[in-house]
Amino acid sequence: MLSPVVTVSIFQKQPDPKGFSAGEVIFEEGQPGNEMYGIIEGEVDIVVNGKVVETIETGEVFGIGVLVGVPNRAYTAIAKVDAKLGFLDEKKFLFAVQETPVFALKVMKSHSERLSRLHRLL
Repeated sequence: MLSPVVTVSIFQKQPDPKGFSAGEVIFEEGQPGNEMYGIIEGEVDIVVNGKVVETIETGEVFGIGVLVGVPNRAYTAIAKVDAKLGFLDEKKFLFAVQETPVFALKVMKSHSERLSRLHRLL
C-alpha cells in the first residue's frame, strides 16, 4: 500500500497548497465540491451531525467522494490544528493516478473505509 510519505509528495507537487488555522472549516456536509484534499501537515477532524467521528493526520486523503460521482460532501472537515493541505481537482487526480497507479488504491481504500465507519455511526 502507498505510504503516507508518497501521498504527501503527490500533494506537495501541487501548486498553491491551502493553509487552514485550527478550528477553521475546510468544507461542510452537503456542500458541492470539485476537489479532494491530502494533508501535507497537521490534523483534520471529520464531523457528522456536529460530532467528531474521526481525526486524520499527515498523509491521509479526504473529500474524495466528489471526484467519484457523489455530488455533495458527506461530512464536514475542520482543521483540528493548523494544517497545510494539498488538493486535486478531477484532472489532477486522474494525472496522479496515471503517474502513480497505486495512489488510486490508497484513495479507494481510504474512501471505502471512511464510508463504512460513517454508515456504522449513522
